[in-house]
Amino acid sequence: MNRNTATFLVLCVIWGTTWIGIKAGIATVPPLMFAGTRFTVAGLLILSATRLRGAALPRVAKRSWPRLFVVTLFMIPLCYGPLFWGMLYIDTGTAAVLELSLTPVTLLGFALLLGDERYDGRRLFAILLGAAGLCILFGPEAYASWTHADQQGRGLRLLAMTAVASAAVIYAWGSVLARPLLEVYSSDFIAGFTTLLGGAFLILISLVVEPGAAAALKGDWGWPAWVGWLFLVLFGSFIGYTLFIRLLHEIGASRAGAFAFVSPVIAVVLGIITYGEEVSLIDIMGMAIMLFAAFLALRERKQETSSASPPLIPRSARADGRT
Repeated sequence: MNRNTATFLVLCVIWGTTWIGIKAGIATVPPLMFAGTRFTVAGLLILSATRLRGAALPRVAKRSWPRLFVVTLFMIPLCYGPLFWGMLYIDTGTAAVLELSLTPVTLLGFALLLGDERYDGRRLFAILLGAAGLCILFGPEAYASWTHADQQGRGLRLLAMTAVASAAVIYAWGSVLARPLLEVYSSDFIAGFTTLLGGAFLILISLVVEPGAAAALKGDWGWPAWVGWLFLVLFGSFIGYTLFIRLLHEIGASRAGAFAFVSPVIAVVLGIITYGEEVSLIDIMGMAIMLFAAFLALRERKQETSSASPPLIPRSARADGRT
């Protein structure tokens, strides 16, 4: 097992367990404030750890600032703001189908559109296969929840679903735009800067638009929210987001996005072990398809490495894998 594969598996495990922390937090804390404080602290930790390892923080060139700000805006506030808000009004199954199936598809789409990756029919097949597996696994739960909602509730749910779907698209766009920066600056710096600045921006937005945001800064959240917040800071962001940025540089956007097919499987297995949840034959089929799709997507890395093709220059219960 090479280093990138090991990193990918660690990322899948971490992002397969973050959903519980998010749900625990937004139950008592305004979602934008909960996300903003999480990312701000995580950014400080990432940059501090970088300095403690003896690495100097780079001096950002003037030409890099516009792209860096756009990447920060796309990957943190415009992604996690709508995502956390949408999770207040839709079930985890619906969120998983929308966010996780769209993430790898849009990652590949933007990578091709912006010239960051070359078209590969087998990779496209792997992504579509994984999306089909997600629908098999989570589709019945999402459909049942939708059909039992009242008309007024459906309108709010539709808005929440749109917000969650937009998060996947925006995150994918930001991920591909970040690739040229990663050819110049370290992945730790990009991860630390985007989380710190993006988290601070979320806090400011929360103070303006969310009732109770100022009171939430006092920290009277209750221990479940604090445990969830700490888990998200240390594992979801400090470790998980940093690993994703590294994979983004090493193996490309579409392959790094294959975590979306593995993390939900891990989340389901943890639900079985922890809560005794039941799994049907259809669930097993969906998970098997998703794992096979992830295998296909990652296996292509070895094939391309052996052909020595030159790189393009410049080049975060059932869970949302990237939270």
